[in-house]
Amino acid sequence: MKLERTMAAIGGCILLGACSSIIEGRSQQIMINSNPPGADCGLYRQALRIATVQNTPGIALVEKTKHSIWVACVKPGYQMASYYNKSGAAGATFGNIILGGGIGWAIDSASGADNKYDSPVNITLVPNVPGQPEGPMTLPASYMAPTPAPATTPEAVPMPAPTTAR
Repeated sequence: MKLERTMAAIGGCILLGACSSIIEGRSQQIMINSNPPGADCGLYRQALRIATVQNTPGIALVEKTKHSIWVACVKPGYQMASYYNKSGAAGATFGNIILGGGIGWAIDSASGADNKYDSPVNITLVPNVPGQPEGPMTLPASYMAPTPAPATTPEAVPMPAPTTAR
């Protein structure tokens, strides 16, 4: 039975040229786990919240696109934690290129079906430290990727002059 469905899907991919749309779909469930459990997590694409998981663990259903997703989690008593969930190529994308001659890839690329995200996502929240600012208690309405700290170069340390053996 499973072999028959697989063969039918491959046949459909060849005829229709959209393997990812048929096999993997245009949406994806992403499982969110937090340590400790019970956090609220927002999924953000291009700074806008696209889904929320309350009281982790839980599942969010998202439309697949070429844009990556930031997952940000908050819990009272903890610092906000985030995870960069990079949009990657779905497995059926390669079937499109090989079997469909690129037509299927173009169809799936336009719909986002040729992309996928990591799942499950596991996020660890760090407890608040006395004397430090407390983490947020609620999810932000929008979330931008944290900017990396500027690269620092170590101070130049003079090297001892080479010695020659006599």
